[in-house]
Amino acid sequence: MVISIIIPTYNEALIIENTILHLQKIIPPSNCEIIISDGGSTDDTLQITEKLGVVAVLSPVKGRAGQMNFGVQMASGEVYFFLHADSLPPADCYISLQKAFAQGYNCGSFRTKFDSDSFLLKVNAFFTRFNYLFFRGGDQGIFVTKALWERVGSYKEQMFIMEDYDFIARIWEQGKFKLIPKATMVSARKYTDNTWLTVQLANLKIVRMYKKGASQTDMVTTYKHLLNYRKNAF
Repeated sequence: MVISIIIPTYNEALIIENTILHLQKIIPPSNCEIIISDGGSTDDTLQITEKLGVVAVLSPVKGRAGQMNFGVQMASGEVYFFLHADSLPPADCYISLQKAFAQGYNCGSFRTKFDSDSFLLKVNAFFTRFNYLFFRGGDQGIFVTKALWERVGSYKEQMFIMEDYDFIARIWEQGKFKLIPKATMVSARKYTDNTWLTVQLANLKIVRMYKKGASQTDMVTTYKHLLNYRKNAF
């Protein structure tokens, strides 16, 4: 089984090498291909990725949704594994995925573990063990078989926020979703740059706006107003 790991990037020179080296260490090259789909970075993101011998492409569409769709066009694997640039899946993720597919699952994700000793973030991570849609997110890593992807459809490129939630909701409804009881190590940088409460309130606000049918422009503007958001965010 070959897994195509698709990572959307934009000015991630500080962290992308660590992510790629981690993936190359835990999954044999014969079992995976790593595809970096870049949104037009102005730093050394692409140069670093090319040096490490992975597929690095410049997406004609900027934004995670469009970049992940473009990455799929470059993919040759039987399984697509969408991963954020600052997320590190567990060491035995390949074996865990094999077991999930052997059991008849065709999509799913991992739990969350933050790269922080914050008690509040440990509380956040604790709740990701429960298999409810509300606790799922793109930073945990989303995997889906090629066959299910072709049935469900791609990420919605008009979405610049909540695109992962929308996609997970669709594969949740049409596929057989597996929550693997292992955790992806997720960066706490958003919480470090703000506060735990600020991020929680901002997330709650955006989810409410999304469910009420707010426009993407309004949601993105609101999110950036509520948070001290890093310059290299989408």
